[in-house]
Amino acid sequence: MANLAEFLVRTAARQPERPALRLGSHITSYTELDERSARAAALLRAEGVRPGDRVALMLPNVPEFVVLYYGALRAGAIVVPLNPLLKERETAYHLSDSGAVLLFEWHQAPGEGMQGAAAAGVRRMAVEPSSFAALLAGHEPLSEVARTADDDVAVLLYTSGTTGKPKGAALTHGGLRHNTEANEVHVQRMTADDVVVGCLPLFHIFGQICTMSVAVCSGASLTLIPRFDPQTVLDAIARDRATVFGGVPTMYAALLQHPTDADVSTLRMCVSGGASLPVEVLRGFEERFGCAVLEGFGMSETSPVVTFNHLDRPRKAGSIGTPIQDVEVRLLDDKGQDIAPGAIGELAVRGPNLMKGYWNRPEETAIAVPDGWLRTGDLARRDEDGYLYIVDRKKDMIIRGGYNVYPREVEEILHEHPAVALAAVVGVPHQELGEEIAAAVVLRPGARATAEELRQYVKDRIAAYKYPRTVWLMDTLPMGPSGKILKRQISAPAAPEATV
Repeated sequence: MANLAEFLVRTAARQPERPALRLGSHITSYTELDERSARAAALLRAEGVRPGDRVALMLPNVPEFVVLYYGALRAGAIVVPLNPLLKERETAYHLSDSGAVLLFEWHQAPGEGMQGAAAAGVRRMAVEPSSFAALLAGHEPLSEVARTADDDVAVLLYTSGTTGKPKGAALTHGGLRHNTEANEVHVQRMTADDVVVGCLPLFHIFGQICTMSVAVCSGASLTLIPRFDPQTVLDAIARDRATVFGGVPTMYAALLQHPTDADVSTLRMCVSGGASLPVEVLRGFEERFGCAVLEGFGMSETSPVVTFNHLDRPRKAGSIGTPIQDVEVRLLDDKGQDIAPGAIGELAVRGPNLMKGYWNRPEETAIAVPDGWLRTGDLARRDEDGYLYIVDRKKDMIIRGGYNVYPREVEEILHEHPAVALAAVVGVPHQELGEEIAAAVVLRPGARATAEELRQYVKDRIAAYKYPRTVWLMDTLPMGPSGKILKRQISAPAAPEATV
């Protein structure tokens, strides 16, 4: 099996009436999902889409995303998932850079996609459930699935663009299939009896593979939640008797702080990724909800999972675990050499999950993967048992007066304060020291604490060169589409509450 869409065909044949998707009270069976994706493939062929063409999906977590995703793969096209909140300029860039021939946009979008498509000269089709269902019904299902090789590109996933314009990570059928099966069997241990909560954006690689693809591969049911809201998630878990939840750290913090009497006793496991999960949040969540949280690490460029804690091995709080099946990792110094045991180095990855390269960017691909090993840009250490710990992003590390300060270490201490809900530690320019440490903090609902109190709290628990001299309180922190805190958008106020 090469084409990723074969997962759906195989599952539909094995358990046709099993619920595949749930959105509120609406349920789509695997037979219906398989048929609709086959009609979507026929629609694409009728629209002139050929194998290798790029088809962009600008949709929230709705059944139509899943239908079009597998429909495009069945037709041999390359899927280009896009955030529905992109503006006209951003949409035009992604469409032009990928060379997309067609854009499917959610009908309730503000029109930025339509304008971006016009600017890029790309055809755009609005997706509204009732009219789209009628459109599909007008096409006979395309019974065959396009033949693809393992190294054929299946998905073009654009990176967040933290170091410049977003780049398209070319993810292959073989790489995505490997990652799906490795997570299904060895990490999440998913079965057809599971019900998965899908509130991670499906246009993001974490939600796309670790919830959608793993669910389809195993025959589990996927409960779709278009927009994360703590009460909506908790109600969905209780209503659908959900067993698996996947989220990013900000989601876990929000669920932990949200008062509820919803019955979530059916949860058997949760997975966390996208950023480091504060240890206090992990422990508090497990204690309150009574289920294991497995923390792992992945990237768009690695389809996405590289490492995870595992249910059949000891779990270590704060660790990203060990490599998944067939994936290798190394810790390297600035010269690309392996570091000494116990030291901190850049995490490098090699395996079948690695991207084919950045779309139409051979020079940047060569920089990222100079010798077959992807340089992740993340600093990590390995303990005596082989468990890995992300220390911080290489680019996020603060150098204060010649001393290296890792923001995550300071953030962990801030999260131990009972009033703190979220914290982000960043470096700010300093004339003498080069960089100074600063912290933006969001308090828990109803909690009270001053910036000076928080500054002193950290100062009492960490080396003198590490504590934040500047602390300020915020109502919210800027976040990306997956819920990851965007540190590059945080800047210290002109007159912070506390600075020493």
